[in-house]
Amino acid sequence: MELRNDLRIAIEDDEGTWTYSALHARARAIAKTLLAEAPRGANGPAAASSLGGERVAVFVSPGGHFVAAFFGVLMAGGVVTVLSPLHPSREMLYFCDDAGVKTVLVSPDLAPRLEEVARGRRVLGTDDPRFSEPADDAVLPALAPDAAALQLYTSGTTGKPKGAVLTHENLATQQRVVAEAWGFGEGDTLLHALPLHHMHGLAIALLTALGAGATIRMLPTFDAQRIWNELPRATVLMAVPTMYTRLLAAFDKAEPEVRAGWQQAARALRLATSGSAALPVTLAERWQSIAGIIPVERFGMTEIGVGMTNPVHGVRKPGHVGLPLPTVRTRIVDDQGAEAASGELWIAGPSVFAGYYQRPDATRDAFVITDDGQGPWFRTGDTVTRDGDGYFKILGRTSVDILKSGGYKLSALEIEEALREHPAIREVAVVGVPDENWGDRVIACVVPHEGREGECASEPLRAFAKQSLAPYKVPKQIALLGELPRNAMGKVQKPELTRWLIAEWLPAHEAS
Repeated sequence: MELRNDLRIAIEDDEGTWTYSALHARARAIAKTLLAEAPRGANGPAAASSLGGERVAVFVSPGGHFVAAFFGVLMAGGVVTVLSPLHPSREMLYFCDDAGVKTVLVSPDLAPRLEEVARGRRVLGTDDPRFSEPADDAVLPALAPDAAALQLYTSGTTGKPKGAVLTHENLATQQRVVAEAWGFGEGDTLLHALPLHHMHGLAIALLTALGAGATIRMLPTFDAQRIWNELPRATVLMAVPTMYTRLLAAFDKAEPEVRAGWQQAARALRLATSGSAALPVTLAERWQSIAGIIPVERFGMTEIGVGMTNPVHGVRKPGHVGLPLPTVRTRIVDDQGAEAASGELWIAGPSVFAGYYQRPDATRDAFVITDDGQGPWFRTGDTVTRDGDGYFKILGRTSVDILKSGGYKLSALEIEEALREHPAIREVAVVGVPDENWGDRVIACVVPHEGREGECASEPLRAFAKQSLAPYKVPKQIALLGELPRNAMGKVQKPELTRWLIAEWLPAHEAS
């Protein structure tokens, strides 16, 4: 995977514009600096020839500086670990410790957030004067296709997030096949407001557009009104269902003449996509009433990128995630691993990740080679079915402990672990209930210690959770119970708990 080097506009951010050649030059300068800063070997003061797969954290606000930092690490032979201001210090510290990060690239606006993480690590600001110096003379390493390039943290059933390692080939394959499937080209302008620590915002959106030579208008955060106002300058919008919900809410509140302009912009889009969570049919149809066509819904994961998609030109089926991309092989299997009409989705192909960083057991459990020698198949954990036209439909998560909320994959066990640190909590179980806006609405079912019920009320407990969890992981609601339903072996029965919430608890409580 390479960064172009020409005079086309690559990035427009709130600071200005960046050509591809300007990004390329800055990335080379960053790579040269990283190699010069790397620990010296026994051969004297010469710069290191390669970072050799060393993990480098990038904690940089969206825009040209982020793109230059990302590719600078790759050019030096490093592996990018993306940090986000959405993560509290404790979570960023865990990512850096787990990845063995020795160097952090940070933008000045985020540097104050880095105090705890920075201890014992080399910190380079994106305003470092060396990053502006010519680096045409830099000797940069050759990069093997199977070398690690990116380590993204994804929630799993073991509680703590795992580092999914994606290779240069994984990312290059995604760049090519997604661009081809969605018709990306140099004439496109992508309006980008997705988080960059997430596969959707980083690889599926940003890297796909860059690989096609498009222009990316990068916004610092998602703001519905600003998205609408920026839309006339864009040809492509990528979003998650929650973002569409907020866009529609802003549309409904706007004055009629404003809505007319916004609708014109939506109808002029070449492409709008939705992913990271199931797009409710009612939401797709509401967008269609404004834009004239439903968004292109697709299926993807941190570990595979985009696996399947509805067509840009052709039948887009509401409630379906479309057909596999050309490089993707699929199987639907039952509990015994036999092919079935409905069951767990397995995926194989060159975009599937290399494994979880330093988690051999988790990596082994994630893959399977079938008796016919096919594979390795990645076990997605999603239950699917396929219609007569071959279009896939996601029925839900195979594991009750993996939730998808607001476009993020969350671990119920990780959230439970954080909540259990509260001294007033005796027991806790986190589940997701179907929600049109969020996909899964995360609810924490809490059994307080006697006399401490007040400390477990929704607002105090949510405030406590925000100290150690990113905002999108914090439960939307807290349900107080006297006990949790368990089977004869003492295991909490989450399906039973979810049914009770839907049938009895939710009707009596307004959503927070």
